[in-house]
Amino acid sequence: MVGTLNNKRSEPSPLAGSGRVWPWLTTPLAIVSGGALIALIMVGLCAASLYQGRLDAMTRARETSRNLALLAERDIERNFELYALSLQAVVDGMSEPNVLALPPDLRRQVLFDRATTAKYLGAMLVLDAAGNIVIDSAGDVPRKGNFADRQYFRVQRDHSDAGLFISDPYVSRLRGGSPSIALSRRLSHPDGSFAGVALIAINLEYFHTLFAGLSLGPHGAVSLIGKNGRMIMRQPYADHVAGRDISQASTFRQFVRAPDGSFADTSSIDGMHRLYYFRNFPDLPLIIMVAEAEPDIYAAWRRRALTIGSLIVASGLGFVTVSVLLSMQLRRRMRAESELQLLARTDGLTGLNNRRTLGEILDQEWRHARRTRSMFSLLFVDIDRFKVYNDTYGHQAGDDALAAVARCIGANIRRPGDSAARYGGEEFVVVLPDTPPDGASLVAETIRAAIAELGIEHAGSEYGRVTASIGTASWDPERGGDVSAVIQAADEALYNAKASGRNCVALFHRA
Repeated sequence: MVGTLNNKRSEPSPLAGSGRVWPWLTTPLAIVSGGALIALIMVGLCAASLYQGRLDAMTRARETSRNLALLAERDIERNFELYALSLQAVVDGMSEPNVLALPPDLRRQVLFDRATTAKYLGAMLVLDAAGNIVIDSAGDVPRKGNFADRQYFRVQRDHSDAGLFISDPYVSRLRGGSPSIALSRRLSHPDGSFAGVALIAINLEYFHTLFAGLSLGPHGAVSLIGKNGRMIMRQPYADHVAGRDISQASTFRQFVRAPDGSFADTSSIDGMHRLYYFRNFPDLPLIIMVAEAEPDIYAAWRRRALTIGSLIVASGLGFVTVSVLLSMQLRRRMRAESELQLLARTDGLTGLNNRRTLGEILDQEWRHARRTRSMFSLLFVDIDRFKVYNDTYGHQAGDDALAAVARCIGANIRRPGDSAARYGGEEFVVVLPDTPPDGASLVAETIRAAIAELGIEHAGSEYGRVTASIGTASWDPERGGDVSAVIQAADEALYNAKASGRNCVALFHRA
């Protein structure tokens, strides 16, 4: 019953060359097709160059945005550090009785001496627990004003752990409506209760001047945003932007997801699509954002691409038609070779692997089993009394029965590594790598039952329907032997299944 697997190489494809030039290469079409190929290469090189130029433009824009953001961040951090030191001097001084006992002019000099070199300061104030000005950097006699309604006062009053707090933008009452933000710290009594607020007001003109010096093209934008989503300053500048809440904007959601990064999005303020670069300040609740508009990023690239692209398209128009024809020819040839390769590896009647492919699979899986020291199982499936079926119902019915059994076998091997092949005539082989004997028996029984359940009438069978006998063999490569021994063992088990009455599964047992 067992034959030698055919491991001979298949004959060369009729389409393959053998040192002789293919006939179609000598036709006029080949010359035109060659020109089309050259045109395609030219277009491809041009497209690759233009695409790389576009990527380079984006990379340059990203690096420019990053450098500008770092420049602005460092300037802001340096100035805020100075402002914070000045504010801390006031807080420390207010806790010293000796300082508070000084005359107003000396006390003001002691408390506010660190602020003398700070730029863009609007005012430095000390407020009592009710929000009234008690000490004013502007003069020995404090100006009149109550600021208990301000955000910076309420936060310090209600949260003892607020620390250095940066407020949202507001309109100053002491400086004629000048837009400002405040840095504030809490003052506490010895028992920890609220004693007031020390604050520094910073003119937004500082950020406006800083951002105005950054060159980002006609549609670029630079923004300083609080981590609560409040806009502090934006360039291009507009009065209504300061203090605007953008916490629900898609751009802001990107800002708070990472310490820094780059992305493309549409602005919620002016609807312009931009490349955004952002950085979260490491020690301040602020975000710096630099954005270049895509029209500005690609303006020079588009002009260059239009010129070069027009020249390439103009020179390639004469080759477009023949290039399409060449593509169709190559596509037909590849499809034909693919079909031939499939036919060479499968059985034309059943669609399963053929015997040649089975030999390759067995060799591969056997080497895998030896390498991984895993169990290797094989099923030999044989349709019972198939010659009688052919003689009774004819060869066409026999072919239909073979195809139905093959589909049944294929449907009942589930793992990707399992495979089935037609061994010859009415015999089939199922290869089950990494499968122990009990697993192989279970698969074999499933296949046997499924074939019987097809209900194909077979008057010449003792069961009245088409059935199959299956022999199983499992082999541990460490015990020696080769794959042919496994085939022989499965064939012997199949013989035992036939001898046991057919329509059953028999497992090979070593003597």
